[in-house]
Amino acid sequence: MNSLGFAKAPGETRVVVAMSGGVDSSVVAGLLKRQGYDVIGITLQLYDHGAAIAKKGACCAGQDIHDARMVSERLGIPHYVLDYESRFRQAVIDEFADSYVRGETPIPCIRCNQRVKFRDLLETARDLDADCLATGHYVQRVLGDDGHSQLLRGADPRRDQSYFLYTTTQAQLDYLRFPLGHLEKPEVRRLAEEFGLIVADKPDSQDICFVPNGDYASVVSKLRPEAAEPGEIVDVQGNVLGRHDGVIHFTVGQRKGIGIAASEPLYVVRLDAATRRVVVGPREALARKVVGLRELNWLGGAIPAEGLDVTVKLRSAQPAVAARIFAASEKGTARLELYSAEYGVAPGQAGVVYGGERLLGGGWIARAETLAGAELAA
Repeated sequence: MNSLGFAKAPGETRVVVAMSGGVDSSVVAGLLKRQGYDVIGITLQLYDHGAAIAKKGACCAGQDIHDARMVSERLGIPHYVLDYESRFRQAVIDEFADSYVRGETPIPCIRCNQRVKFRDLLETARDLDADCLATGHYVQRVLGDDGHSQLLRGADPRRDQSYFLYTTTQAQLDYLRFPLGHLEKPEVRRLAEEFGLIVADKPDSQDICFVPNGDYASVVSKLRPEAAEPGEIVDVQGNVLGRHDGVIHFTVGQRKGIGIAASEPLYVVRLDAATRRVVVGPREALARKVVGLRELNWLGGAIPAEGLDVTVKLRSAQPAVAARIFAASEKGTARLELYSAEYGVAPGQAGVVYGGERLLGGGWIARAETLAGAELAA
């Protein structure tokens, strides 16, 4: 077996590398080329180049396409740019805006992996007769006892990106490779310097690629003006406390920037998009012990009727917490019972489930219940 798990020489193994123009995917291409693989680089043009030029640090922007091309020339590998702008708009940007209209807090990077990179790009790799598609994500892929691949957290917990890959199907995981999963970021940058790549010192992208300067509200208001309509700020009893300029400016758990003076700190407890109401209350009103998941993607075998003890991440930047997962009666849904209350559980975020270091699956947070058991609509 070669290093990618194929029973043939590296030179007979074709690998498509998804190249964003950043240091991580560039090093993946460099590592595989050095090992003798037949490497092809592909970069996706995901949105308008005019916006991209003004957004140098964004994934798949104009500057990044240029950087990916320069890296490919340095490594001596073929490089292609595919115009995915239309499908990206339909599959990711429109969904992002619609989610805000519903009063949710979306994560478009997960949708991009699910609907563009690990679906359309993967099929393109197959069309090129590639044996696998490699990416620069910090996750690890190992073979389980059943011969199928399992997805583990990245070895560097500060860089682990498994939360954003929970929608990966078993068939996709069997085809994917993640050569950086065992490395830490300083080593990746050292390798970029060793390969002589122009991106060795390039900063990591921090914002959503199609959102200039992190101004989500501006983007959504242009696409869905109704999300920027003003409404009332009310307390949990329904008393009107003030006005707001659109639910797109708020997320569940938010404390700062609400615009209401009160004798105690107030948090956004719920967004009622239908009535354009922002519901606020004390921190204890945020407490949740039951979380519902929709569009469940599960890689961990059957969930027992009595449930399964797991850990779950309810936001990408938060640590995983202990919970028990139960399969719900409706297909594609599940229920999480948290062993300790969590605060700021937001519909539209993802609940990603682990068994130890292994990613078992996850789903979109659809609803949460208070400690008293009263259900709150998503």
